[in-house]
Amino acid sequence: MELLIYLSALAAGGSILLMVVFVDRMTPEVDATDRAWMDPLPPMLRIIWPLVRLVADTVTPLYSNRYLDSVEEHLQKTGASYLLTGEEFVALRIVSAIICLLLALILVASLHAGQPLLILLLATAGGYFFPLVWLKDTRQRRERDVIRALPVYLDFITMAVEAGLNLTGALQQAMQKAPEGALRNEFATVLRDVRSGVKRADALRRMADRLDIPDVTSFVNAVIQAERMGSSMAAVLRVQAEQRRSERFQRAEKQAMQAPVKLIFPLIVFIFPVTFIVLGFPIAMKFLHQ
Repeated sequence: MELLIYLSALAAGGSILLMVVFVDRMTPEVDATDRAWMDPLPPMLRIIWPLVRLVADTVTPLYSNRYLDSVEEHLQKTGASYLLTGEEFVALRIVSAIICLLLALILVASLHAGQPLLILLLATAGGYFFPLVWLKDTRQRRERDVIRALPVYLDFITMAVEAGLNLTGALQQAMQKAPEGALRNEFATVLRDVRSGVKRADALRRMADRLDIPDVTSFVNAVIQAERMGSSMAAVLRVQAEQRRSERFQRAEKQAMQAPVKLIFPLIVFIFPVTFIVLGFPIAMKFLHQ
């Protein structure tokens, strides 16, 4: 059994060495690919990117188009579609599972851990599902950024509309003045869709579908309804800005009220026992010496 583990660790080490050589050889070709319209790769993802591209070109054609389309739609909602495609995300999950399996083989061989098969299975499953966890965390962080920045953008858009600009011009002014972030990218996509010939209402609906955030959906519906009914756009935007600002304040109050409740568990499990140990240790030692 130990010989099998050592052979597996040796094979894992050789695989990692071959992977490093392959990445070094393929890096110039990856740099030559056109990613002008996409976000730059993170440093850790850039290291394994040649392997991800290889798996994407060889393995992902085996998946159905319906599954790849659902992955692409999920990436659009998280904002990661500017970083990688659906095929590349599926390939990333496979590569992550392989890397975790190799690392687990080395760990099992080094520590002589019991039940190596269970450890290898858990490591492979963890590596395969880790990109999903990362994607969920990215979506939650993106939603927080959008909700936090939405009142600021609405204020800029409202002032621009009240100054005499139309909604498209107001969006352009808001993008120039407001802070950068996910919402700015989405408004840039809306303006690009409008310039390409898409109706403004349809472009806004696409943004609401991509973000899938109730605050943004409410804003889009109010703007479309105001355009359809001929209402005052400035008044509608002003109401939306005040409502979003009020909701942000209420959300902050709710989080502040939840903070003491969330502190109870670490207080009971970590802080109180240590405090009792520090206070009770001298007393216990005194009784033992007496």
